[in-house]
Amino acid sequence: MKGLFISVLMVLAMVQFMVEPGQAVITCGQVDSFMAPCIPYLTGGQPVPAAGCCKGVKSLRGATGTTGDRRQACNCIKQGASRYKNIKDDAASALPNKCNTPVSIPISRTVDCNS
Repeated sequence: MKGLFISVLMVLAMVQFMVEPGQAVITCGQVDSFMAPCIPYLTGGQPVPAAGCCKGVKSLRGATGTTGDRRQACNCIKQGASRYKNIKDDAASALPNKCNTPVSIPISRTVDCNS
């Protein structure tokens, strides 16, 4: 009986651990690698995004499933503003339509990451 009670407690603890939201796990290095194919387009050097750019956007979208991840990714972009300083906001806003997928974080570094 004691063993069954301990087993039930362990299962409950595991379930609680699984459903509790975790902290952001995405890193700024990941954000850079996802966005790297998009930079030529976003800075105006390439008129139409290549498939690699859309792949990067979709990868970034897939990696930012939680609010914490989205904020972390947004902050990474703002912290790396020197790398993204030439991004044109019109290109960034057109990217979701060109890639046929919503972007779950804002690409422009001028946004409020807490919104």
